[in-house]
Amino acid sequence: MEKIKSKKIKILIATPLYPPEIGGPATYVRFLEENLPKDQFSLRIVKFSEVKKLPYIIRHIVFFWMVFKRSKGGDIIYALDPLGVGLPSGLAAKLRGKKFLLRISGDRAWETAVQKWKITDSLDNFSVKKSYPIFLRILKFAQTCTAKMAWKIIVPGKYLSGIVSSWGIPHAKIFSIYNAFSPVSMNISKDEIRKELGLSGFIIVSAGRLVPWKGFATLIQTMPEILKEIPDAKLYIIGDGPDKQKLRSIVQFLNLEKSVRFTGVLPKSELHRYIKSADVFALNTSYEGFSHQILEAMSLSTPVITTTSGGNPEMIESGVGGLLVTHDDARAFASSIILLSMKKEYSAMLAQKAKEKSETFNVIRAVSEFMEVLHI
Repeated sequence: MEKIKSKKIKILIATPLYPPEIGGPATYVRFLEENLPKDQFSLRIVKFSEVKKLPYIIRHIVFFWMVFKRSKGGDIIYALDPLGVGLPSGLAAKLRGKKFLLRISGDRAWETAVQKWKITDSLDNFSVKKSYPIFLRILKFAQTCTAKMAWKIIVPGKYLSGIVSSWGIPHAKIFSIYNAFSPVSMNISKDEIRKELGLSGFIIVSAGRLVPWKGFATLIQTMPEILKEIPDAKLYIIGDGPDKQKLRSIVQFLNLEKSVRFTGVLPKSELHRYIKSADVFALNTSYEGFSHQILEAMSLSTPVITTTSGGNPEMIESGVGGLLVTHDDARAFASSIILLSMKKEYSAMLAQKAKEKSETFNVIRAVSEFMEVLHI
């Protein structure tokens, strides 16, 4: 394997998403571009969007060639996904004799299993269980192979470190670096935002891709119980995804059209306005590596109610910086929301503590830890 010779480290970043595309990898690659010291790093980007229109296997072969070709003269190939871009990048790095750095922010095989194969196992169980259809076993195997090829692996939190370790990857090459976060600043009050958006009553906001593990269905089903105690409560669901029609059907079945609203995908600035205007930010997720969305709510001083799943407890201590409940526990979600509607001072205390905690996940810390992983 080639040693890093130059003072300025040349990194080729292989990413599944790139701005203006929306998603974790796009946000992360922009963070690297804006914050890594220019005198120490030279970055080049290879985007999967360049081959996405090609047939399924062909696109990965072409992407491999792009990575192989563009990595000439570089020091490190850094893939931001273990499958679509990770496997081709790992093979290219092996052939080039380059250091292969891999970022794993989630289990792509599990996400595919839940969405396309209707698997109901939790991520923790999926990671160690072997009795799945052949296609899923192939995905799991490919993901593990990519991880084994890596020189080092970066994950955004201790929870995902444990997941990757369960694939048979040595702890010594897994490094946990929390997502960098720049506090959201808004020079406008909650009341002013509500007036501009035409909002009134007790506002609950939830946001994310409309996929099964985000738990929007159960959140909707809490509304009849919440409305008994808070008649003017309204739930705003921000985002889009494959479960959209299913969720709309639940709203219609429960006659909640006046109390549950779907906004679709919103620009970041508009999303922040909704979160800032809310009395509660609720996220009933069964899986979360390290949620940027929760951090944004914490930064905007909006009380958070979410689950004990995944990396959420790494951000929120229940009863201190927010409230944690079990995933899909409709009664616990309803009672927690009702509690915060009744105890305004307690709600304000949770919001303040959450804002303080969000400030610890800063850019300086993330850049410093990234450079430590590269031994700079």
